[in-house]
Amino acid sequence: MPSLEDELFPSTPGKFKIDRAHHTMNRQFHRCFASTSTMFLWALFLIALTASYLSFQSFVDSGSRYFSASWGGIQWEKQVRNSAQIHRSGGMSVLVTGAAGFVGTHVSLALKKRGDGVVGLDNFNSYYDPSLKKARKSMLNGHGIFVVEGDVNDGRLLDKLFDVVAFTHVMHLAAQAGVRYAMENPGSYVHSNIAGLVTLLEACKSANPQPSIVWASSSSVYGLNDKVPFSESDRTDRPASLYAATKKAGEEITHTYNHIYGLSITGLRFFTVYGPWGRPDMAYFSFTRNILQGKPITVYRGKNRVDLARDFTYIDDIVKGCLGSLDTSGKSTGSGGKKKGPAPYRIFNLGNTSPVTVPTLVDILERHLKVKAKRNIVDMPGNGDVPFTHANISLARREFGYKPTTDLQTGLKKFVRWYLSYYGYNRGSKPVN
Repeated sequence: MPSLEDELFPSTPGKFKIDRAHHTMNRQFHRCFASTSTMFLWALFLIALTASYLSFQSFVDSGSRYFSASWGGIQWEKQVRNSAQIHRSGGMSVLVTGAAGFVGTHVSLALKKRGDGVVGLDNFNSYYDPSLKKARKSMLNGHGIFVVEGDVNDGRLLDKLFDVVAFTHVMHLAAQAGVRYAMENPGSYVHSNIAGLVTLLEACKSANPQPSIVWASSSSVYGLNDKVPFSESDRTDRPASLYAATKKAGEEITHTYNHIYGLSITGLRFFTVYGPWGRPDMAYFSFTRNILQGKPITVYRGKNRVDLARDFTYIDDIVKGCLGSLDTSGKSTGSGGKKKGPAPYRIFNLGNTSPVTVPTLVDILERHLKVKAKRNIVDMPGNGDVPFTHANISLARREFGYKPTTDLQTGLKKFVRWYLSYYGYNRGSKPVN
């Protein structure tokens, strides 16, 4: 018996075998088909209606996210403007990136204290405990400094900030720090220290007026240089770590933007900054934590059992160098992204000029903590660290009177006092960090 398929779709094109019964069946099929077509059209209509609704809802949600985002909106703009207000004659309005970081917090407070306008920017990443950054932010807020939560790679955010406030200066301290961590997460260094820097420079070159820029390079750029003390004119083409390489790249990039767009740019090569509210990944900080908790500390030594030495520089001295650089930065000469004349381009060392060995650092911590350290002495691994640093600061002294005044004994005493207070340490108990 022929199948229904054979009856409806014969093998010979153009010929249908029709009888009354099959005609009735065919008619019922067409009715069914017509009904199905109608249902299909209704389904299409409902799908289109649903899609339109979802599209509209997505638009509404996007708008809601925009207006409820961590930046943007009338109230947000008001906070930015209020924070940027200048309260001294001849003062400046400064955008501080990395404001919730160690150096950024201290610089922001110093600027605000003397009457300058300050707006902070920080992404609060988790490289180290974000709660410390949040605590710094809370302190800044208490002094009338508004910190925008956002990334320096966000060009839209930067453009918006420059649209709301005509910043006279930018203090660029946002960066991925740490020498050893670069071996674990190299991409984060390129993202922050190179791509982030370029994004910021793009915003600055297009701003009207263009701000003057002071930014944090690093003493790490001296790399394998063995001439001491390190001077700004020494070769810096042999970095010993990816971190150092990104900072060296930053110096080349900033020189390019100065040359092409007339941006006034000053780079600061910091030498081992320490002090209250410091970074937990730094040796003096982790040594303090482990000594108090009765844990061993690892002290590296160089070739031939030579002790490592660092030009430890107290945070207050670094702040003085940052403010001196801002005050003498000169003006950018471009407008609308076009250069109108040469602008200053400078690089300075900011150090203490008195290198101290790491074992001596531990000795000082032991005296202040009144606890003996359990030292584990090991040879320095090939992780990007260098055996010593020593800054020649004569150029900064000549240009803006930079003169460090805090020795390591005094600076560590202040750090230990802060540490014990911040982490709620009581004698005879372990700190809560």
